[in-house]
Amino acid sequence: MKRFAIITGILSGFLFGVATPFSKLLLNGLNSFQLAGLLYLGAGLAMLPFIFRKNSNLKLLFQPDSRAKTAGIIFFGGFAGPLLLLAGLKMANAASVSIWLNMELVATAVLGVLIFKDTLDRNTWIGVLLTIIAGIVVSFGEGTSGIISGLLITAACICWGVDNHLTALTDGASPQTVTFVKGIVAGSVNLIIGFLIAGQTMVLGNVVPAIIVGVFAYGFSIVLYVTSAQNIGATRSQILFSTAPIWGVLLSYLFVHEPFLMGSPYFNYPFG
Repeated sequence: MKRFAIITGILSGFLFGVATPFSKLLLNGLNSFQLAGLLYLGAGLAMLPFIFRKNSNLKLLFQPDSRAKTAGIIFFGGFAGPLLLLAGLKMANAASVSIWLNMELVATAVLGVLIFKDTLDRNTWIGVLLTIIAGIVVSFGEGTSGIISGLLITAACICWGVDNHLTALTDGASPQTVTFVKGIVAGSVNLIIGFLIAGQTMVLGNVVPAIIVGVFAYGFSIVLYVTSAQNIGATRSQILFSTAPIWGVLLSYLFVHEPFLMGSPYFNYPFG
């Protein structure tokens, strides 16, 4: 079971890493609320086949002792987190944002120790420190906009850190059920707000790709992460999930055509 949890944790990071460069492209035709809504609706829709099974345990998320955790998961994980991420993504390169997203590891670890009574060994704390240093270096490499974007991404990561711990505590409800509820509720709210502030209809050519990205990067990725977290804990699963920036940087170079190593003027050159 532990080996399976490790594999699912790494795979969840890969799928989530795909989201950053493609979201950067999609922001050219959608506002942040619209894109966040479509991404999470895609995640929720991907879980429909699992919800119709008898063992989905959907009711467990709305029991009196679970309602507060469910509300926190929806708000922090499905509403505030993605909006802060996309706001930061508008101001910086996708490759840099991919690196900053490792701050989720820091947020999850610190919140785990301070609030959720988690324990970390020395090597984990070293990893947390190095992650903070990497985020600072990348932020200064892009100037003022990079610092502001870094703060927005850090705020998003704190939201997801709360979400990670609350999700790990949802015993009884399947990962697919948690993802479905978060995706449908938060996605619908974000999409409605996006319509209201846009004043115009969305182009189908933007809607379909956003939903597809949501299915894989926010749907299947979240399920794999929750599966891992429920077996080895939120903080340890987050360490595995933190491989996401590697894939984000690589795909940003391949699809968005950004310089390969962002964040420092000394490395601001593409290959070839």
